[in-house]
Amino acid sequence: MNQQRSMLDAVLDTIVRVRHRGNVPNTGSIEDDCADLLRLGADAGKRVAKSILARYAALSDDEKVIFFRFLADSLDIDPQNLADLADAYDEERSPTNLKLLQAAGEPQRQELLRRINAVPGVTNDIVTMREDLLRFAREEPDLKRVDLDFAHLFASWFNRGFLELQRISWDSSASVLAKIIAYEAVHEINGWSDLRSRIQPSDRRCYAFFHPAMPGEPLVFTELALVRGVPKSVQDVLDEEREEQSAEEADTAVFYSISNCQKGLHGVSFGNLLIKQVVADLGRELPNLKVFVTLSPLPGFGKWLEQDDQLEAEPEAIINQAAHYLVEQKDDRGRPVDPVARFHLANGAQVHAIHAKADISPNGEQQSKGVMVNYLYDLDQVEANQETFASNGHVETSKAVRALVTTYKKTLI
Repeated sequence: MNQQRSMLDAVLDTIVRVRHRGNVPNTGSIEDDCADLLRLGADAGKRVAKSILARYAALSDDEKVIFFRFLADSLDIDPQNLADLADAYDEERSPTNLKLLQAAGEPQRQELLRRINAVPGVTNDIVTMREDLLRFAREEPDLKRVDLDFAHLFASWFNRGFLELQRISWDSSASVLAKIIAYEAVHEINGWSDLRSRIQPSDRRCYAFFHPAMPGEPLVFTELALVRGVPKSVQDVLDEEREEQSAEEADTAVFYSISNCQKGLHGVSFGNLLIKQVVADLGRELPNLKVFVTLSPLPGFGKWLEQDDQLEAEPEAIINQAAHYLVEQKDDRGRPVDPVARFHLANGAQVHAIHAKADISPNGEQQSKGVMVNYLYDLDQVEANQETFASNGHVETSKAVRALVTTYKKTLI
């Protein structure tokens, strides 16, 4: 038996080495491959592009950092050449001079990434490459210059025109369902039974954006419940023993979770597009739905309370403090300090209601002191709210929330 195992190991080792030689040439370096790809062009260089990705996958973290330094330094803009071409264009604003100036103003690493991406099926590898880059850039800020190019290209590659909205159901592929469980970032999904309770009943939905270049890989997804009235607790929403109702009986759609799935796409905005698309589609499918709200955490609230030594046990006091935190606490750019609030308000939502003891999970208590917020998406007001928030950071609220802010101010007198 041991002899058979040794023979099998030897065969497998040979296969691995042969495949490795087939994908990664034994001569040259990944930097040489990059130079070759830029010289050959996208069509002629597909074999070289595959070699770059294979070589990259085999690098250690230290070697990956060296590679990104190469991209930062060797494939950067030539400032003197750019200045000369700018002078030439200033003297003669011809199409030829403009074309030369535009080309010189773009780092060569952008074109390198485009040519690598010309190989079918490799977009996910490039997204993973950026995930590494983001990690390394925290220690080496100079690498953020390279990340600007990744972010610039991704904004184009993953624009709304390429995104595909799909409803996730119990009939979706097992692979996709497993990824929904793994990527859920707000309210942990505890196995298949829990997932089934969130997507199979008629009053529960899950939608995700996909990209044709990354089939089977959700980019972002949202979970929502179809209910009567605005819910005040996520435990009520997630209760597997609740009484199911038909979608046609509901008057409110509540988005209780939204999760980004690809770390390498950090900074590429999908969530705002997803919510608006789902609201529009549901409004057409179920005209009985009149209210579209979220049931969102307040992740910075717990830390703010502790820093300001304002811990209060009574729910009424907690709600007043949360209202003040949401509306009055601003960052150095005049925006709400809470990241979830910034997201929804920038998306045109209104702070509709605040609830105490709305998430009694350990994570909910730690981050938000159990508080959750309803952000209202009123399609007639979304655009105006979005504009005012963008121009001056104004936080649109309901009368009830404004009253909570006023009450809090009175306690300070």
